[in-house]
Amino acid sequence: MQRTIRYLSHPQVYVDPNTPIPEWSLNEAGKNRVDVLAKSGLLAGTKLIVSSAETKAIETATPLVSAIGCDFDIRNKMHENDRSATGFLPPDEFETVADQFFAHPTASVRGWETAQAAQSRIVAEVEDCLRKAPVGDILFVGHGGVGTLLFCHLSGYGISREYDQGPGGGGCIFEFSDFQDRPKKRWQTMESWIEANGR
Repeated sequence: MQRTIRYLSHPQVYVDPNTPIPEWSLNEAGKNRVDVLAKSGLLAGTKLIVSSAETKAIETATPLVSAIGCDFDIRNKMHENDRSATGFLPPDEFETVADQFFAHPTASVRGWETAQAAQSRIVAEVEDCLRKAPVGDILFVGHGGVGTLLFCHLSGYGISREYDQGPGGGGCIFEFSDFQDRPKKRWQTMESWIEANGR
């Protein structure tokens, strides 16, 4: 039986340069967007939600788990690309380094995890989850960077920021039917996805 698999990136966060990035929390706008998705009923067929262990991902996943009443799994290796070598970077500087991260996937840009390594990690985690998961739809909750790397792999594309979720604070989703299938569409905001699939 074919199942629908979705990958959702966390939405907006409180940016705190004094807090490690994996510990950042959703801000009010991010929480409100998740609440709308939880109340939409469009994820009702989901049997399992798998989340990154980063705080912002868990805070995205938890209300969805509560609304659906599905199983919940937290996976440490689903984290965003490791940027601990630099920690917080001002937005303009971050965008420049992120461009380099995608443009040179085998290089460690300023000590960051390479895009190739991050892609191998997220693909392996998703594959492992899909092998072990129960029958039914699955939602992965994570991050824009590794989510884009997963999308590139599934789509048969080389690593490129062309397929990134774009500006707007995250909270984007793509879906596919099986690990061998290409995603049906590129990233959509939660709002666009709700509108397209609303009943």
